[in-house]
Formats: sequence, structure tokens, C-alpha cells
Amino acid sequence: MAGTIGAIWGIFGLSIILGRGLFSIWPFVDEIIGTRFSAVEWIGLAVSLVFMGYAEGYKGFHLKFSPRVAARALYLKNNPTLIRILFAPLFCMGFFHATKKRKIVAYSITTMVIVLILSVRYLAQPWRGIVDAGVLFGLGWGLLSVWMFCFRAFFGKEDYTASPETPDC
Repeated sequence: MAGTIGAIWGIFGLSIILGRGLFSIWPFVDEIIGTRFSAVEWIGLAVSLVFMGYAEGYKGFHLKFSPRVAARALYLKNNPTLIRILFAPLFCMGFFHATKKRKIVAYSITTMVIVLILSVRYLAQPWRGIVDAGVLFGLGWGLLSVWMFCFRAFFGKEDYTASPETPDC
């Protein structure tokens, strides 16, 4: 029972973190809706959407992060500890009780995202909205992907085989 609660908290908490990101950037994307773009700005929007959809949504989330989050939530369900349950969203993201490589990647990507967020703040509209539209697309894809993989892990007909990348796996 405790493991199930931890797994639910991990998925729900991670969804809140990603959802907050979506909610925070939406106003900057909303500002550019209806804006008359130049040809260069249209090209920039297309590049932002394609690049972030592919790099963030597909390669980052769908192929790597989301399957691992689901595997870690499943691992938490079957191997609960008080710390893992309390900090389940961070556990599911790989910040602790993970392989050395996984922790390095988790902390590095988080740092990179923070630097990019701080950098994009200095862009004027419509460029900030153009960049944020791509991020919104990739992050939205990522959140849906997390839910899809978690559904598969917990309710799929076959065993879920993605690695949770814990030290004992």
C-alpha cells in the first residue's frame, strides 16, 4: 500500500512540476497568437516547433525520460522506503537512488533547463513566444508521454521492461 501511494505521488508530483512549466510559458505563447509575423519569424516558429518537438518531446521525453519515470515509479511501488515515498517526484526523476550516470544526467539537464529559462527571459516578443511555443509543444508531448508510459507500466498486459536505472538494477 505504501509503495502504491509513493508511486501515485511520484507521478502526480512530476505532473505538477511539468504542468507548472506549461502553465508558466503559456502567456508568452498566447501573446503571439494573432501577431503578424515576418517570413523570418514564421521560419523561426516552424524551426522552434519542429526542433523542440523532436529534441525535447520525442528524443528527450518519449524515448528516454518517460519510460524511465514509469520504471522508477513501478520500482518505488515494489521497493518503498520513507525517503523514496516522501520525495517520490524527485525519485522518479532520478535525483537519488540512481546510478551515478543517471544522477549526473538528471542534475546536468536540470541546470541546463534553468540556464535556458533565465536566458529566454531576455528575448523580446515575438521571439520569446516563438521559442516558448516550441518548448510548450515539447513539454506537452513529454507530459502526455509520461502518462502513457506510466499507464503501460502499471496496467499493460505484459511485463514492463524499461530500466529504472537504480544501483541494484
